Amino acid sequence: MYTRKTWKSKNAIEIAEYHDCRYGAPGRSRMEKRKATPEEMEKQNQRNRERKARHKLWANFKEDDYFSTWTFKKESRPQDMGEAKQIFSKVIGIIRREYKKRGHKLCWIRNIEVGTKNAWHIHIVLNRIPDTDLILKKAWTYGGIHNELLYTSGEFTKLAVYLCKTPKTDKRLKENSYSTSRGLAGIEPKRRVMKGKTWKKEIRPPKGWYIDKESVRQGENKLTGQPYRTYILFRIQRE
Repeated sequence: MYTRKTWKSKNAIEIAEYHDCRYGAPGRSRMEKRKATPEEMEKQNQRNRERKARHKLWANFKEDDYFSTWTFKKESRPQDMGEAKQIFSKVIGIIRREYKKRGHKLCWIRNIEVGTKNAWHIHIVLNRIPDTDLILKKAWTYGGIHNELLYTSGEFTKLAVYLCKTPKTDKRLKENSYSTSRGLAGIEPKRRVMKGKTWKKEIRPPKGWYIDKESVRQGENKLTGQPYRTYILFRIQRE
């Protein structure tokens, strides 16, 4: 037996398959779990952050929403991350009120970053309404703004990784702070115990879907010694 977890959105499905260490994979003996090293825990935590960000992007944002980068003029740079968070809180409050005036709820995911050369900037994804560009221009007075429309190629998978950058994953960073607006929907997994001994070697997507080959990860869990496989499917004709 093995376990399959499935996270499904309208146009993407993420699947994780793994063997429980209590039973083991065919030909492998049962193993006791060992304590993870700090490095292993950090890698796992990073994968979990990226997965949650990916699912929040799937559930709350769409094509032509905004991916915006806010930069700081040299004289407006914050002294530390605490001040940067205060600036962001003030600005996002202004934006939220403007959205509310127009009858819309503001949704966002952001990462505040400072590089090794002390250049500060904020990457933020937010839902776009007709006046978003004007609202951002008026609210952000600390430097420049660059807005890009979200595109659906890859269903935001690379964007999720980009938003979750840390000094451990990007040596150009000195510090970061990742956060999201309250109440963003996530995607709860459906867990199913499969009766077969293990999964088939070839991944066969259901009709109307294809495999994101870059997403396929498989190997051996270093803590349990058991094999695992994860991958993402995309809908061929987006809904």
